[in-house]
Amino acid sequence: MTTRRIDVLDVLRGVAIMGTLGTNIWIFTSPAGPAGALGALGQTGAVETFLRFLTNGKFLALLTLLFGVGLELQYRSAERRGTPWPGRYLWRAALLFTEGLIHYVLVFEFDVLMGYALTSIVVAYLIGRSDRVVRVWMITVGSTFTVLIALATFAMLYGRADATPSTPSTPARSALFTDGSYLDQVAARVQLIGLYRMEAVLIVPLGIVLFLLGSRLMRGGVFDNSDRGRALRGKLMIIGFGAGAPLNLLTSFAGDAWFLVDRYLLPPLVALGLLALTTTVVHRMSGTAGPVRRGLTSVGRTALSCYVFQNLAASALCYGWGLGLAGRFGGVRPWWVVAAWAGICALFMTLSTLWLRRFERGPLELVWQWAYAAPRSRPAADARTPEDSLRR
Repeated sequence: MTTRRIDVLDVLRGVAIMGTLGTNIWIFTSPAGPAGALGALGQTGAVETFLRFLTNGKFLALLTLLFGVGLELQYRSAERRGTPWPGRYLWRAALLFTEGLIHYVLVFEFDVLMGYALTSIVVAYLIGRSDRVVRVWMITVGSTFTVLIALATFAMLYGRADATPSTPSTPARSALFTDGSYLDQVAARVQLIGLYRMEAVLIVPLGIVLFLLGSRLMRGGVFDNSDRGRALRGKLMIIGFGAGAPLNLLTSFAGDAWFLVDRYLLPPLVALGLLALTTTVVHRMSGTAGPVRRGLTSVGRTALSCYVFQNLAASALCYGWGLGLAGRFGGVRPWWVVAAWAGICALFMTLSTLWLRRFERGPLELVWQWAYAAPRSRPAADARTPEDSLRR
């Protein structure tokens, strides 16, 4: 069962990483950059709206749940070794925040690692508390978050009703992303850090709930190939695909006033269904590993590297300092966007598989291993990356 559980977690993380690219690719391929991708909400055609619906927020929520699972396993490991908790985990959180900051400045405006680092510090002090305390935190934070999203949505709907209707238009090209240099974009991220980091205000409270939920699902046996695990996964699929997905589809076509509900409230429900469905499929296909599953497993084992480098690859593919395809192919959306996503996914599934034939960890995971062990002399086996924690 241990091997199957390892396989399930690796595959799930691979699915989550490829899925987050499915959301981010719409940003990279917009000729106007991030502002254009967000400004086009409610103005896209039916096909593009549906394609965005398939990924928007769902795989980010899945990745967040898996971070909670990883935190639970790290907590268990500390208990087994008798080491103080959170102890060295706070150093891990500091490293994650630093990696996220570097990723934000050098690569991508909507990095999630910084938000995860802040969330993990809060959850590290909660994860070992009683189920009652955890439930109170989840209900309190989740209810407050939901009310704030509802109030903001109501405000947008009310403001929209009073606004003068305007004719949708295609976002204009931004010289920064079609013609600007790489250093120009880095400078813009530094100057606009307050604007681009506003999403962290939403990611942290949502992350607290999903981290804790991932931890409790792990304790509830969601990854076990047992009657208990199958029953729990069945309930999650009903929540995700019976309730979450239909409502999320409605909000995707309801207009940009529903953006916050469409991205932050309903996708976590769908993510629960995705987690349960993927786990079930992996268990049923135990003993077989085709190229897709092997590729997803490899991406999952090198998740940090793939997350950062796939965003860098998409930047080089789409922005003016690279191949500039966003500007060239702006008139043939959405089909070339799907092709770009599929091509990058295939590339990293292949590269990660080849890399792991020679190395135990991904390139950034190796850096993480060194940085984690640097403050004091420790055996390399104790310098665990986030991926290692999901394989124990």
